[in-house]
Amino acid sequence: MEKISFTDPDTNECLEFFVLEQTAIGGCSYLLVTLDEKGDSDALVLREKEQENEQTAVYEIVEDEKELALIAPIFEELLEDVAIEL
Repeated sequence: MEKISFTDPDTNECLEFFVLEQTAIGGCSYLLVTLDEKGDSDALVLREKEQENEQTAVYEIVEDEKELALIAPIFEELLEDVAIEL
């Protein structure tokens, strides 16, 4: 499982997540990530923010329930044996 590092822009704290799955919907890239390598813990959906002339991607946590409700079934289908509770 791929491990990626993020830097919190507010605190400059480095956070490491394991990527469970990734997808693109309507031109937006999304990641389903977890802190646990086995994927048995809570997960977050991250959306890539649009930026111009940036060499590194910037992601933000998806908190909008309508957006999560649209994305969750896609991740469930991609992972097959996972049920996502909102």
